Amino acid sequence: MSTGSGMPPLGPGAQAVRLSFWFVVAVAVLAACAWAGSNIRRIPPDSRAVVLRFGAFVRTQDAGLLIAWPHPFESALLVPGSARVLEQRIQSLERDPRARAADSSVSEAAPLASPGEAGAPGGGAEPPVAGGNAMLSDALAGSGYVLTGDNGVLQLRATLYYRVVDPYAYVLQKDRLVSALERIVSASAVEVAAKRNLDAILVARPEQLSADQQVAIKREQLRGDLAQEIERHLRQLDALHAGLGVEVARVDVEAAFPAPAVNAFNSVLTSLQVAERSIAEARTAAERTRQDAQQDADRIVQNAQASAVERVSSAQSKTLTIQQLEVPLRTNSDPGLLARVYRDRVQGILSKAAGVTTVDPRNTSNLILPGNAR
Repeated sequence: MSTGSGMPPLGPGAQAVRLSFWFVVAVAVLAACAWAGSNIRRIPPDSRAVVLRFGAFVRTQDAGLLIAWPHPFESALLVPGSARVLEQRIQSLERDPRARAADSSVSEAAPLASPGEAGAPGGGAEPPVAGGNAMLSDALAGSGYVLTGDNGVLQLRATLYYRVVDPYAYVLQKDRLVSALERIVSASAVEVAAKRNLDAILVARPEQLSADQQVAIKREQLRGDLAQEIERHLRQLDALHAGLGVEVARVDVEAAFPAPAVNAFNSVLTSLQVAERSIAEARTAAERTRQDAQQDADRIVQNAQASAVERVSSAQSKTLTIQQLEVPLRTNSDPGLLARVYRDRVQGILSKAAGVTTVDPRNTSNLILPGNAR
């Protein structure tokens, strides 16, 4: 059998080689197309792409369709968008687990002794020290504690929320971003706490809560001050051309007393509450005593006034006759008035006597009166 071109027909082997060749060509074409479109992709709405050409920055592509040269000419790295907020819990401010385990072992091993007993505060001997904290190094035992400006000790738990503002700087520092933010937030927290006293961070003395409103305002501004301090450190890195490409969205801070000091503060708070209750009860008793005394004083005054009025009325009634005789006697308008009054009154007086002996006052003779025999 011959072909129309005059060429001899191909054998089975040649046909197999021909088909294999065209198959390899098709696969190569498909692979070339796939390689050529490897950097054509869709960027999600909450992301951006940084395009690098041989490792050098070329451009930033927002959400949408990305068209770039294939690798290794250009590479596209996805980074979070400017509206996306990332979260990082600051672990360097947390207390080390070994220190927490030592704290719990100390609290469990510490015996409860009453004052005056051996090992109790105020007793004759010092309390035994458990081996937990004694075996820890200074750095490990002090982990998770922050010193305030008035030498107070507290624990801070912080969560940083940030956004990516410089995608290229973020790509360059991505591998070191977590550790860098840990250091920056920890340093900022130490600086902010050192500028404040304990009451300006949390409520350490509730009795001063209403007395000093400035302290309450500082306590509300703690998050803002910490965020500003973190921003200051980030701007310093930008000035040194070592920026992280992020900005602070907000910082959540939770302050708490160290676990060994909680019982002491609770005891102080309980004592203050007991003292306030005792003062209130004393004031109530004093007010009740004052009111009782005032009532007694009012009653005594009223009784004295009533007695005085009664005595004045009685004296006026007894002296009424004399007052009526005063004017005629002073004016001598009735010379026989005294004699008439005497006769009217002496009759009632003499009627009460058993016997009456009269003596003439003008008689100068001797007068002998009978007397009782002894």
